[in-house]
Amino acid sequence: MLGPMASRAGTVAQPQDLVDITALLDAYYDITPDLGDPGQRVVFGTSGHRGSSLKASFNEKHILAITQAIVEYRAAQGVTGPLFLAKDTHALSEPAQNSALEVLAANGVQVLVDARHGYTPTPALSHAILTYNRNAGPGAPQADGIVVTPSHNPPADGGFKYNPPHGGPADSDATGWIANRANELLEEGLRGVKRVPLAEAQSADTTGKFDFLSSYVDDLPSVLNLEAIRDAGVRIGADPMGGASVDYWGEIAERHHLNLTVVNPTVDPQWAFMTLDWDEKIRMDCSSPSAMASLIQRMGVGADGTAAYDVATGNDADADRHGIVTPDGGLMNPNHYLAVAIDYLYRNRSGWNPDSVVGKTLVSSSIIDRVAQSLGRKLVEVPVGFKWFVPGLLSGEGAFGGEESAGASFNRMDGSVWTTDKDGILLALLASEITAVTGKSPSQLYKGLTDQFGAPVYARIDAAATREQKAKLGKLSAADVTATSLAGEEITAKLTEAPGNGAAIGGLKVVTENAWFAARPSGTEDVYKIYAESFKGEDHLKQVQAEAKALVDGVIA
Repeated sequence: MLGPMASRAGTVAQPQDLVDITALLDAYYDITPDLGDPGQRVVFGTSGHRGSSLKASFNEKHILAITQAIVEYRAAQGVTGPLFLAKDTHALSEPAQNSALEVLAANGVQVLVDARHGYTPTPALSHAILTYNRNAGPGAPQADGIVVTPSHNPPADGGFKYNPPHGGPADSDATGWIANRANELLEEGLRGVKRVPLAEAQSADTTGKFDFLSSYVDDLPSVLNLEAIRDAGVRIGADPMGGASVDYWGEIAERHHLNLTVVNPTVDPQWAFMTLDWDEKIRMDCSSPSAMASLIQRMGVGADGTAAYDVATGNDADADRHGIVTPDGGLMNPNHYLAVAIDYLYRNRSGWNPDSVVGKTLVSSSIIDRVAQSLGRKLVEVPVGFKWFVPGLLSGEGAFGGEESAGASFNRMDGSVWTTDKDGILLALLASEITAVTGKSPSQLYKGLTDQFGAPVYARIDAAATREQKAKLGKLSAADVTATSLAGEEITAKLTEAPGNGAAIGGLKVVTENAWFAARPSGTEDVYKIYAESFKGEDHLKQVQAEAKALVDGVIA
């Protein structure tokens, strides 16, 4: 039994942990945001506008205003094709999708919603946009999309994200314009918002259906070697974690004749079956050992020396993230799996551009740098945010893009684009392809990489900072850092811009031969985040973290 001070992380949620769905939905319709409070205005982060109706940060008025702003933005950009509209399994997602449809129909926008009245993973939306635009041809009206999801966030949250015709997350120019216009509409009492009743919107001539699931699932052989998985008989356990991939995994098993079991097909807006995350909150983070505790336990090796599955995987609520569990290694660190995936793909995709680069975010592990060098591939390091990978994935010049938070995508066998948003289903299935083709688990292959390149240790910590200090950190220049060494090693680089594309990183990265740290202000809390890594062990990592905090505190004081 847990003691009174013991953490409940990794244990199944209790009744007191569950959100009141009735109160959540009532608040969505009843609460009017206070625009004098910055936390109740429309703000687009790296993955759209997020918040909770209970905190007046994600309510009907927000969605009406944001949707009208998107209508005006796409018109100004000349986007006249259909808009794909998708949702995940969060309780606020369906009402928000309905609100959006009321505005889109009133504005005469052609909208395509799921033909099965189900849930749609973010990668399936991206795939649908790209497939439509490719088939439409040059000069034809282009499609775009909205996906209603807060990703892995807790059950009380909602999220709303716009994907333009390139299929990936909108860039900051687009989201900045949309957020500003949405806040103007809110300040004007929504007078500029066009809207019709839901029943009228659903029956409008401009509202149609699209089979997201078939479009995505039937196209998987163009991007994965499913034949190898099938022939090897890889036993797969797939946990949708109550998210939008729930129907997709069963169809993948049936249509492609894979030995795949949907571990938990339950959809519950309270997520009462979840084990609590590190902070004792329900969060569908498939990269977290605490949130993935049930699947990890199920994957344990039995008395006969075998595990239930050869590969087990988890996805977050919109399936744009992946978690990989192996019998020998448990839940893989996302950085470790990215390194294995890159090493495998660039050795086994003969149809890719031989000059295609490896894309990673600047807070991803440096073992990826060493893997890329061994492959003879150029590494392109970009700021945090998957939007930075979109141009390379579209052109084939960057056939893989990955970030440390368990998000990645890669191109088809022939080098053409698959998705330009993170695809957790794709990366989860890749683990089975890797197992089938190499005869080794991804965690065994990672051990081989560390034998060759060294074993890094990686961690992230948060440090307190005022709003003014966070603003100062976000505007640092390399000249502001006068230190010449870090944890006993000479500093070889001080970065405030990403070396891959010259874009501002909104913080600072300091690099030595065997270590690095990056500091970035949080967009939602009075803290800044320190990401750090060392190839010289845990003690050296702690030294890096301590000196990093002292260095940053000294600069922003």
